[in-house]
Amino acid sequence: MRLVPVAEAVGMVLCHDITKIVPGVEKCRAFRRGHVVRKEDIPLLRDLGKEHIYVWEPAPDLIHEDEAALRLARHAAGPGLSWDEPNQGKVSLKATCDGLLKVDSERLKMVNNLEGVILATLHNNRVVARGQFVAGTRVIPLAIHHSILEEAEGLCSQPAPLLKVKPFQPLWVGVITAGTEVYEGRVRDGFCSVIRQKIAPFGGRFLSQVIVPDDPLIIAREIRHMIEKGAELVLVTGGMSVDPDDVTPQGIRATGAQEIFYGAPVLPGSMFMLAYLGHVPVCGLPGCIMFNRTTIFDLIIPRIFAGERLSRAEIVALGHGGLCEECAVCRYPACSFGKAT
Repeated sequence: MRLVPVAEAVGMVLCHDITKIVPGVEKCRAFRRGHVVRKEDIPLLRDLGKEHIYVWEPAPDLIHEDEAALRLARHAAGPGLSWDEPNQGKVSLKATCDGLLKVDSERLKMVNNLEGVILATLHNNRVVARGQFVAGTRVIPLAIHHSILEEAEGLCSQPAPLLKVKPFQPLWVGVITAGTEVYEGRVRDGFCSVIRQKIAPFGGRFLSQVIVPDDPLIIAREIRHMIEKGAELVLVTGGMSVDPDDVTPQGIRATGAQEIFYGAPVLPGSMFMLAYLGHVPVCGLPGCIMFNRTTIFDLIIPRIFAGERLSRAEIVALGHGGLCEECAVCRYPACSFGKAT
């Protein structure tokens, strides 16, 4: 590429898109890369603040910004993602299905540490919708050395694409509500309607609900029975605190399930429990699920419906950012620190 005065650029090929910005009104592409400059373009280019422009002269060791951004997008995009054509030097990636965005954040840091390379994404484990833009990539200079681009491509694609969207699976969901007061009809259950609303966006299919007294052996029996009926996710509500009559954690353990975590570093929702009976996740849900808009359940459930088996380390990591902003100004202090958690 070569820098030339605008007045001398007639007949030459623009090296890059030129953007028009009207503050508070619009930001758009005024000239497209590859445009052959005409005499009548000179006044508009000057109105855009351009007294000099770059025109394209190919160099064997340099890759143009549009080609570089497109190559990065193609290498970074895994299943569930597509990309658009370069626009003003940038290529955007979007989801091709509803699902869970997965980002290899450590490799992403390595890519962005390369001189002149940019790859910006939404957060890892973010729920995304079909057609939603989830990432964008570009290079900073108008042309980048091929060795830098090739290193970036390797980081984006090996050992697997840096980004992907995992589609949600339509799991059958069984609900077991523990609580002698509910079992005897003295208190009306408030969990089931909330759970049905929360599983619907992920394609969750409601199997059935069983109400049981605070008896760990009965709870364990009904968990096993629910799985025998076809439940691919079992949610056990009620009885999750440390009160002597709250025995739901004991009931989950009595099934022989592998306990992953009880007492998660998330508020609201610290009394959450996760276990696996074979391949079926069994979750003990604290009371805050009923009346808080966002709890640990909203962090965990998308990952379960995306087919992930969570580890203890992944639950531990939720502590960073695990304080819900809603609770910082919450009118119901119990949702953060009381029995409801």
